Amino acid sequence: MPKKISTYIVYGVVLFLSWPLLAQDPDYIVGKLVDTQTEDPIVFANIRIKDRALGVITNEDGSFRIPVRYREYGDIIEISSMGYRTKEIPIMNLEEGILNRIRLHPDAIMLEEAIVKAKGKRKKYSARTIVKMAIETIEENYPSSSFSTVGYYRDYQWKNDDYMNLNEAILEVFDQGFDQEDFRTSEVQLFDTKMNEDFQRDTLASQKYDYGTGTKIIDKAYLENYDGNEFTNLRIHDALRNFNVYSYDFVGRLEEDFLTNHKFSKNKETYLADEALYVIDGQGQKPGYRAHAKLYISKTDYAIHKMEYALYDTAERNESGIKNKHGHKRKMIFDVVTKYNRIKGKMYLSYISFHNSFVLNLPPVFIMTDVDLSLSKGYFGLRFNRPIDAISAKIGSNYTITFKGAQWEVGEVEVFGDSVKVYPDLKEGTLAQAMREIDAAVKKRSFDSELLDIQVRNVKDFEGNPINTPRTEDYQQFREFFVQRVKLDTRAPFDMKFMDKRKPIFKGQPIEEPEDYQEYWMNTPLQGKIN
Repeated sequence: MPKKISTYIVYGVVLFLSWPLLAQDPDYIVGKLVDTQTEDPIVFANIRIKDRALGVITNEDGSFRIPVRYREYGDIIEISSMGYRTKEIPIMNLEEGILNRIRLHPDAIMLEEAIVKAKGKRKKYSARTIVKMAIETIEENYPSSSFSTVGYYRDYQWKNDDYMNLNEAILEVFDQGFDQEDFRTSEVQLFDTKMNEDFQRDTLASQKYDYGTGTKIIDKAYLENYDGNEFTNLRIHDALRNFNVYSYDFVGRLEEDFLTNHKFSKNKETYLADEALYVIDGQGQKPGYRAHAKLYISKTDYAIHKMEYALYDTAERNESGIKNKHGHKRKMIFDVVTKYNRIKGKMYLSYISFHNSFVLNLPPVFIMTDVDLSLSKGYFGLRFNRPIDAISAKIGSNYTITFKGAQWEVGEVEVFGDSVKVYPDLKEGTLAQAMREIDAAVKKRSFDSELLDIQVRNVKDFEGNPINTPRTEDYQQFREFFVQRVKLDTRAPFDMKFMDKRKPIFKGQPIEEPEDYQEYWMNTPLQGKIN
């Protein structure tokens, strides 16, 4: 069997971004992980600073940032991701001011070695049995004693291939262990928060979910907003940490509902470091919905290293028309990825990413704002909030005038920029009498729609927006927490002011920097596209 060889290699460094983009953070070294065969970014890989129990997770584009000071210290980074051999690279080999592209090789040899080690005399179990044993051993494989996780949190929206409303924080979660209810017993200390003004801000998209007015909703799903605290919302969606309480649709209570709601099948096995992992696919279906799960489970003790879960609306297609990772074009409702790492025999959170689509129901762009009348010339003047399209505005049938329940015919229409004059087609005496009656009602403030009602339809503004047409816009929402350090046997201080779990994380929350605050950093995504 081939021998394992430890190497210290940088797999290529190429400058692909302009200097101004990378020079926006001169205190950081910027890198990007890609698969050497496909050139695809390696997403959510672990980048650890060796011997410091500290690190970050790569972004959706494979990028990451490390403070320059660790290069000056002569530190080494360890890179690990499922299906790749763990690599160690001296930070001194990474350059400042450019995008350091690091190519990693998938390693089939490592997988063969890990599987041989795990096989032994083990029985062959069905996919369902493996998942059942994984759930039954959660209390054995995950910590029951107090610990804390320090890391980088962010939430943002994604629209038109760009970030918006990026909010960031460094925080510490004090967890009393998996035998305690997370929401009730865990506490959060905020070290620093930032509403990042370097990225686009959209006040409508950043508001909390409102199912009462329907202004901002998740179509075909309900998401508790916790008064705008997105981190609380994210924690609830860790189905492993909340295995004995309701987490989210289809998964329900993991220990009771997961097996009932899904069918399972085995996929090709993989590995992480030298540990072989089962890969189990799960599918669930109810009228109007389709769910997909993927679990990475240790062949040794059945610890769940990673859980991916996605729910789709079977009645709607996605905007792109491209098949998703599950091989169909259904519209995604939400997608959750949770990854745990093994530390001293127990599994601790590495990262969690919760992604959902949402809809903004917005008011019309183009509306009528005022109506007045000319007694002497016999027309109604209609004013709009935007310049109008002259062609659609001149069509008389696009206007309906109803006086005392009787509909009037419309004759000539004159167009003037953002207004029109509409002349009813009536006998002069009849029109003059009606106009005087309308004018008198206005002066007495007794005017209502039963006397006169004017409706406009099929008229467009100069940009083609139809009048009185509400808009809907689809957005993608992300909430993510990436652990930078796990502190074992750590309890929440008694004299600490903790985050209010039911108030927005970035408004009026207590901020307190600990002594080791400078060791942590925000792994802010790069602006612009990375090739």
